[in-house]
Formats: sequence, C-alpha cells, structure tokens
Amino acid sequence: MTSACAVGVVKRMLPRRTKIGHAGTLDPFATGILLLLVGSATRQCERLMDQPKHYLATVKLGAYTATDDPEAPEQPIAGAGDPGIHAINSALTEFVGTIEQIPPDFSALKVGGLRAYQLARQGESIRLASRKVMIHSIENLHYLWPTLQLKIICGRGTYIRSIARDLGKRLGTGGYLTSLRRSAIGPYTISHAATLDMLRTDRVQTYLTQAEPS
Repeated sequence: MTSACAVGVVKRMLPRRTKIGHAGTLDPFATGILLLLVGSATRQCERLMDQPKHYLATVKLGAYTATDDPEAPEQPIAGAGDPGIHAINSALTEFVGTIEQIPPDFSALKVGGLRAYQLARQGESIRLASRKVMIHSIENLHYLWPTLQLKIICGRGTYIRSIARDLGKRLGTGGYLTSLRRSAIGPYTISHAATLDMLRTDRVQTYLTQAEPS
C-alpha cells in the first residue's frame, strides 16, 4: 500500500478528528519503517523528516525499468557484463556526500499541478529538475553479478531508486531496485515498529509514545 493508505488505515483506529500524518513517504513496493505522527506529534514533522534514514537496498545490474523499481517490466541491456567489484566500489564513492540527484519520472513530485507519475503513466515527457541531497554513507554488503546489496544512510528527499539508476548508468550496465527496506529513521528502528495487524489486535494506543526511544 501507499504511505497515504497506511495513514488512512491507522486514522480509522483513532478517535474522530485526531490529527495524523507521516514523516517521510515509503514507496509502495518497499518495506520497513513508516513513522506515523499522531495528535500534537504532527508538529514535529519537519524535525523528524530531517533525521537520517537507513535503507537496505538490492540493485539488479544489467537491466533497467521505467519506474527504476520492480513495478514495471524489466528491460535488459544488450551486451551488459559484470563490471567487477572494484569498479562498483569505486563508482559508489561518487554517490557519497552532497550530490545532485534527479528524481525518478515515476515519483509523487508535482509538475504543473499533477503528480509526475500521473504524467509518466500518460506517456508524457517529463523533465524533473535535479536537486541536492545528502548521502551520509553507502556500504557494499554483498555482490554477485548481477545482484548488489547496499546499506545506505541518507538525508531527506533522497530517492534510492535514483541511486540504483545512476549507478547503473555510471557502470554502463543499467540498474534498478528489486527490493528496498527502511530499517531506521533517526533513533527509530525496526525493533520499535508495529505492524498494522499488531495495531488492530492490541489497539493503536498501546504503541503511542511521546518521547524518542533510547
């Protein structure tokens, strides 16, 4: 489901007119932490959005998709071959620090009042402007052609799909995300998380907290 849908599900578990939002969209195909803000906590949105986000990402080289993720058909790159671990590690260093990044065409950013993904689905040509994002670190966890597993810590507004796409371009192999898991937002980790089924079973109020976890 989308992040907005998840917010809607939880909103129906709360008393009427309770304020609720989230601190950072998670792509529908992704898993992991979606930080929901309830009541007065909605005023903390900007501060929490600025917290570093931790991701575990799996990139497939040798192909691409229109959406830069598994939600569109894979398009193999003819003649693409294993660039080797040294070339990959060297290329990854170019994505650390403050970098210019172009968001995916299939993103929720607005273009002329419409979401970019709406225009892309209509077959319209989109030219999204690049923007500066902060990548704190990228760690190569495992590589076996064509699959690369990465741990990425980044700032707000970063598209991990764009990193996969741009890394594939840099290596000349193409690349897209096959899986993505957000494992932490600042001090909030998977160990603090609750599934929607847990919220339904135990009542959402059981999981509300007014303080950041230690």
